Amino acid sequence: MDRLADLLQVERENPFKVRAFRRAARSVEGHPVAMETLIAGGGDPTTLPGVGREIANVIRELVGTGKSTRIETMAQSAPPSLLELTRLPGLGPKRARLVWDRLGIATLPELETAAAAGRLAELPGFGEKTQTRILTALAEKREAGRRLLLPAAEVILVDLLRHLRAVPGVVHVEAAGSFRRRFETVGDLDVVCASTEPRRALAAFTGWHRTARVEGAGETRATIVLRRGAQVDLRVVPPESFGAAWIYLTGSKAHNVALRARAVERGWKLSEWGLFAGRDGKSGKDQGERLAGASEEEVYAALDLAWVPPELREDEGELAAAAKGELPDLVRLDQLRGDLQMHTTWSDGRAALETMVAGCEARSYEYCAITDHGPGLPVVQGLDASALRAQHREIAEVQARHPSIRVLHALELDVMEDGSLPLSEDELAPLDLLLAAVHTRLKLPREEQTQRYLRALDHPRVAILAHPTARRLGRRGRVDADWDAIFAKAASRGVAVEANGSPERLDLDGGLLRRARALGCRVVVSTDAHSVRELDNLRWGVDQARRGWLTDDDVVNTRPLSGLLSWLQSKRGRGA
Repeated sequence: MDRLADLLQVERENPFKVRAFRRAARSVEGHPVAMETLIAGGGDPTTLPGVGREIANVIRELVGTGKSTRIETMAQSAPPSLLELTRLPGLGPKRARLVWDRLGIATLPELETAAAAGRLAELPGFGEKTQTRILTALAEKREAGRRLLLPAAEVILVDLLRHLRAVPGVVHVEAAGSFRRRFETVGDLDVVCASTEPRRALAAFTGWHRTARVEGAGETRATIVLRRGAQVDLRVVPPESFGAAWIYLTGSKAHNVALRARAVERGWKLSEWGLFAGRDGKSGKDQGERLAGASEEEVYAALDLAWVPPELREDEGELAAAAKGELPDLVRLDQLRGDLQMHTTWSDGRAALETMVAGCEARSYEYCAITDHGPGLPVVQGLDASALRAQHREIAEVQARHPSIRVLHALELDVMEDGSLPLSEDELAPLDLLLAAVHTRLKLPREEQTQRYLRALDHPRVAILAHPTARRLGRRGRVDADWDAIFAKAASRGVAVEANGSPERLDLDGGLLRRARALGCRVVVSTDAHSVRELDNLRWGVDQARRGWLTDDDVVNTRPLSGLLSWLQSKRGRGA
């Protein structure tokens, strides 16, 4: 269904029809019963939200034959590979169709060749800036293709660790590298293993069922490339060296350099083998008296440091704080009392409102906020004032059936180019909570973009600035704006900024969250969930909050319901 919507866009079909197919695709994806089962049991697809007769016929054909006549017909006039072009920042369906019509380009390599030769700039509506933007997007796409989002990396690592822990002689085995530091994306995967039988551990690693080829293998280390292209590095050390090796392989490089310098100041040597009183030798043997190495805690303690959480190991002041006993007590997932951004089938979500509430209730939350989109976002049929009133009535009914959780009626409103919001204050009056977000016109000049944010933050009802930088990992970078000015304005207006837990966003990231905190901002950690399963994405947002040095006091939704309501009330008082 989504593919058909993409083809409709390429064919310049009515945008309302495109949105209809996208909404139907979300309904099908979020429906608890597979379409094969529904139709086999005599069910009618038109009972799903947003599915009319035309779309139901497409569904029946796909279920019955595995193909769609309409998709195949449309694909004849525009090659399927053209869809990949439409998803490239700076291009989109209209321009993708234009480069196909004028230049016969239907693949990313062809597009890059034409852009490098200057041929795109000659097309109407393109120019040098657009051509440069497309070249940049292509380079970013190649780089992103070599990196994994955190959930994808976790799936691989969980399977690998389970496999290695069953190997005789393995005492400890853990993930390391940027995954352990919870960097937003992961390149090569790193694993450290303590074993009394290193050859068996290495053989089990290189013989793992996901291995496509072995890049290298020695007595203490090996590298494999998986079938889908990811590279995994394993280091095997004796148990007495495990802590030192875990620190070394976790990184970051800058953190490790600073640790080693601290050891050198004391006349010692720190390596992946341990902390030693002497500085000679290049292996785990004959390096002098061993001072520490079996655990991370004893290595840090020997260097007169508190243990540093992996998320902070970036050489950005963590060692000075550890030496003084001033490391923050970082926020934890179990401290969050609720989720303040999620979507339902009222807009672009894939589950009904009550289903999402029940999912939050099952997670023992005290509260949740239903934050469907308002009007103004081109690709989503948002809620106007009339739909808001109807949703308000449904929330009251759902609340009555779920008294153990407070359901807040909220809205995510798109910030217009001039910084205004597309609903009046009177229309917003029944809401408990208002989120503002930028989704369109992402390439405005820096000063214009900054002023757009600042004007939106002046709106008296805005409580949260959602996914502030609008980035999509692997697809587009952050909006160019003066974030210090934006954070300072948000703090002065009592507006919280979001740590969005969607793995494709992780927006704000740890660095910007730390800056926001320094400028006085409160933070909300949310999932931006569009299905019940995505409610579990809260932990990825917490990871970025921890990378930002945030404590539970910095995060609004660690507060109990009474505290949250007090914050909302104080926000209204300050904003009015």
